[in-house]
Amino acid sequence: MLRRLASTLGLVLLTVSPASAYLVEVTTSVAVADSGDQSVLQSALRTAVDSVLKEAIAFTPTLIVLTNATVVGDRLYVRLLLADQEGERTFDELNAPEPETIELRI
Repeated sequence: MLRRLASTLGLVLLTVSPASAYLVEVTTSVAVADSGDQSVLQSALRTAVDSVLKEAIAFTPTLIVLTNATVVGDRLYVRLLLADQEGERTFDELNAPEPETIELRI
């Protein structure tokens, strides 16, 4: 997972200009009392997102994407992708389909 995060961060650093564009992926976890109860899981997810927004990042995101959620034992592990307005553009560019290229041989 650290390799994926490092490669994602490296790719973002290569594609983002020094202007302030933020695009980060954060992994966190929270305790869940009953993983079978949807309302408990929703509350735990909201708690995890709020915690990341208050304690883990220093910008106001305009995009929050839940990229993974897993319950292991009594913990909910979530991975969130967060971006500001400039980071959203980078995210869109990274997810845009590659234009078709035509190879010409002379």
